[in-house]
Amino acid sequence: MTLAAAPARLSTAASSFEADFVALLRGSATTDDAIEQRVRAILADVQQRGDTAVLEYTALFDGLRAPSLAALELTQADFAAAFDAIPAAQREALQAAAARVRSYHAAQKRACGESWSYRDADGTLLGQKVTPLDCVGIYVPGGKAAYPSSLLMNAIPAHVAGVQEIILVVPAPMRGSLATGGAGGQAAPGPGERNALVLAAAHVAGVTRAYTIGGAQAVAALAYGTQTLPRVDKITGPGNAYVACAKRHVFGTVGIDMIAGPSEILVLADGSTPPDWVAMDLFSQAEHDELAQSILLCPDAAYLDAVQHAIDRLLPTMPRAAIIAKSLNDRGALILTRDMPEACTISNRIAPEHLELSCQDPQRWEPLLRHAGAIFLGAYTSESLGDYCAGANHVLPTGGTARFSSPLGVYDFQKRSSLVEVSAAGAQTLGAIAAELAQGEGLQAHAQAAQMRLQPR
Repeated sequence: MTLAAAPARLSTAASSFEADFVALLRGSATTDDAIEQRVRAILADVQQRGDTAVLEYTALFDGLRAPSLAALELTQADFAAAFDAIPAAQREALQAAAARVRSYHAAQKRACGESWSYRDADGTLLGQKVTPLDCVGIYVPGGKAAYPSSLLMNAIPAHVAGVQEIILVVPAPMRGSLATGGAGGQAAPGPGERNALVLAAAHVAGVTRAYTIGGAQAVAALAYGTQTLPRVDKITGPGNAYVACAKRHVFGTVGIDMIAGPSEILVLADGSTPPDWVAMDLFSQAEHDELAQSILLCPDAAYLDAVQHAIDRLLPTMPRAAIIAKSLNDRGALILTRDMPEACTISNRIAPEHLELSCQDPQRWEPLLRHAGAIFLGAYTSESLGDYCAGANHVLPTGGTARFSSPLGVYDFQKRSSLVEVSAAGAQTLGAIAAELAQGEGLQAHAQAAQMRLQPR
């Protein structure tokens, strides 16, 4: 069967555009009651029984049996051995990517992650104390999946922020387990499917502890603590629907990075970029997931036709062609705009995870773009470079949440405390103001606490 991908064709000049546009952006994800109920049960069980529950769920879902949680711990020697075992080209790529990610986040820390203070005219000190979190947990999918880039993007900013303990949880399912699509429970004894590239990335990124556990039970262990695992301050990292659901439920007990939805890319083009480049950039997100969304905005109708022709020609060459085709057919779009300013306006309404400004003069249009997880400027700036090695973080807000959310960064692994030191002179002015407002709110103790520090005139 020949696969075909025909993203929706929309035009802002059409009378039906608004309705079609709203329908295009309507989220396709739905709440699964069965997942919700299962996750709640797992969280409660791990909170009550700790290590024992985690071990039972790891055996059930991953086919991985162990006498203790300590037996599922990965050591620094495991990380180093994996790093030494992978091909030299992969070692060099990991180190180069890590260096760029570390450099970016070090600059980020200097710009917005340092303590500050000042004194006003009467000697009162005001400021902010920035301190790192003590302990964070990072979830990285494991087994046959390989996401070393996700490990780098989560662990390195935590390390740069000054977090002392970075605990990695990464499932290592046995062949034939539920996690690998098997029947479950029939796996032979062994360490499970450990991904060498992920463990090598842990070596490069400075992970301090790691365990081969996954799923909602791993999130619960990190959030509540067990006899072996300490309770962390924050949990970050991607996972499946069970992991996302668990993170949502433990938020408040611990911090989380975000609840990420399907991947998104929006390409805003002026028609000057080779159509094949743009078609492949649309593929780059569509291949993630059938629910991923790839959209092209352009004021040139002939260029939209050229990109569609490129899609038709290139799709059969893609190993994940079936996923790409379903994503583009169900959620993709090529949108004809009146001009580039209108394209920028529509982009702000979408607030995409990834925004490629693929045009000859990206600096002209970038000031008009207010909402995006990451903005990639110019035809040579493929979004895929940002995923791996450009340096900026690839953990980005999805589903329009870039309107109010930011990429994962050093600031996510820090907290801020206000600093206030009122001088004797400052207490005379501030005390009178505070007392007046407190009395207006009917809080007499507040008022008297301020008035007691007033000196007789």
